[in-house]
Amino acid sequence: MKIRVARLSKSGSETNPDARDGAVQSVERALHIIETLAEDGEGYRLTDLAIRTGLPPSTVHRLLTTLEKRHFVQFDGATSTWRIGAKSYLVGSTFMKRNSFATQALPYLRKLRDQTQETANLAIVDDGALLVLTRVESRELMRSVSRVGGRVSMATSGLGKALLSAYSDAEVFAVIKREGMPRLTSNSIVRAGDLCKSLHDIRQRGYSVDDEEAQIGLRCVSAVVYDGLGEPHAAISVSGKTSRVPDDRLSVLGKAVHEIALELTSAIGGVTPHRA
Repeated sequence: MKIRVARLSKSGSETNPDARDGAVQSVERALHIIETLAEDGEGYRLTDLAIRTGLPPSTVHRLLTTLEKRHFVQFDGATSTWRIGAKSYLVGSTFMKRNSFATQALPYLRKLRDQTQETANLAIVDDGALLVLTRVESRELMRSVSRVGGRVSMATSGLGKALLSAYSDAEVFAVIKREGMPRLTSNSIVRAGDLCKSLHDIRQRGYSVDDEEAQIGLRCVSAVVYDGLGEPHAAISVSGKTSRVPDDRLSVLGKAVHEIALELTSAIGGVTPHRA
């Protein structure tokens, strides 16, 4: 009796390197579009999206149509804009569910929010960039420049500067070389020497201050959370409008953020290094 073995036929993309490379390029472009749409919750028009991605409008439209069929993006006919779809949120939320640290940190963020009445944020360094992992919103109205799942500049954010203060000089300059020092507002630090001085001050007091450096009208106070080796693991912060965070309140918020960062460090088995 002969046994018939079914064999999978090779597709054209498997036998044709050019076709395979083209498929990879399409995936990269589609992901670039999703990442660009994620930068702004209001969405983008087709022409604006083409400009921001550097892709031809026809290519962007073709990929958007495919992504829309899979619910990764959605089209708002009233405003003629494309936005992130439900499937993208589902994929992102799966990461959050798997990230036990974010879950473990939530009670501490709620405590920080309740103590200060300001929005509490948690960020980690992911693939060399600062990623906002989760947030507990203030009950006050505020539009933040950062969003959960978004990436922000290390040099111009309170969260980023807090983490940089735990880096060596060589590591700080490597970050500057990689991402630059963008001028987001007139208060942004754009000189390496000024940043190093700011980091020295942060090390001395135990918390960082973003004084409208990332967004005009918004202040942020942040401190580092350390891992079991005494290395920077994450940063937490509170952010609020300048009208609610005047100069004489910065030290009060700094103390609150620093103390809860110590508590969270202890909760995850971390060790806060003693600085001279």
